[in-house]
Amino acid sequence: MTPSTAEHPQMSVEDFEDLARHAPETVTLEFINGKLEVKPVPDGDHVTIFMWLLRQCMQARPDLDLHPEQGLKVGTYRNGRARPDGALGPVGHFAGQGEWADPAGVLMVVEVTSHDSGTDRRDRVEKRDGYAEAGLPVYLLIDRDADAVVVHSAPRDGRYAEITAYAYGATVTLPAPLGITLETEGLKDYSL
Repeated sequence: MTPSTAEHPQMSVEDFEDLARHAPETVTLEFINGKLEVKPVPDGDHVTIFMWLLRQCMQARPDLDLHPEQGLKVGTYRNGRARPDGALGPVGHFAGQGEWADPAGVLMVVEVTSHDSGTDRRDRVEKRDGYAEAGLPVYLLIDRDADAVVVHSAPRDGRYAEITAYAYGATVTLPAPLGITLETEGLKDYSL
């Protein structure tokens, strides 16, 4: 059997969207690199970390909204479908775009790692690469396994040219076009 890749996907994007549309509310589906993915249900610390980030973004940039779980068309030729934990864009940016929005105009996507066996491949590799291929300016990974905030920026040729990791507790200034400064000391409270 041929392994699933972007060149040999498990199904068409249209079939995936139909499947995702009819999935029960307890399941979040994604289509990354030609492969169907089931996104884990977030735990309490995961949600709390997202809310921490939401508050910081809203205080620093009230002209932007951090949308939880907004579906985006990502990857080569926009043939992937991802639901980042957060997508930061101008207020009202996603109005009228439907379930799977074009990533143009999104300034940052955010993932908070889950404690499951697929998080390494999914959040640290496949989604990162899909976000870079889509040209998303900043990918912020809050890595709960490493107690680190990892900033990916400057997408070029399907990869992020700049990747900087900061330990929890550091002051992190997100690069242009954001200019948001995150005080990460509070993340230590949600570390295992």
